[in-house]
Amino acid sequence: MASKREAKAPSIAAPSLAHRIDPDQARLDAATATFRMLSDPTRLHILWILAAGEADVSALTRACGASRTAVSQHLAKLRFTGLVETRRDGRRIIYRIRDGHLARLVREGLNHADHVVTGEPTHE
Repeated sequence: MASKREAKAPSIAAPSLAHRIDPDQARLDAATATFRMLSDPTRLHILWILAAGEADVSALTRACGASRTAVSQHLAKLRFTGLVETRRDGRRIIYRIRDGHLARLVREGLNHADHVVTGEPTHE
């Protein structure tokens, strides 16, 4: 027989990465807005870089090969739509992707693109 102490121990379940909800109009609109932000190659590249870790504008400019002005404008849009966040480190502004779901979406989108480009068979 279990002691009272053992019987009262809470069970800790890992949080689910998938939300099993039928999409209503608000969720469809929110997802469409996110996909719209992902539809630009430079923004997608920025998010792919940020999915791997934080970066400032200079690092993102070097990694993307886009102009500093273009990267800054894309970051402003991503920040305005809530897809990236910032923090200050001295005089530098550091950007990070805001959400693990978004990071996984970006990675999966580019993994899918790899299959399309290389012809590698898809996964189930």
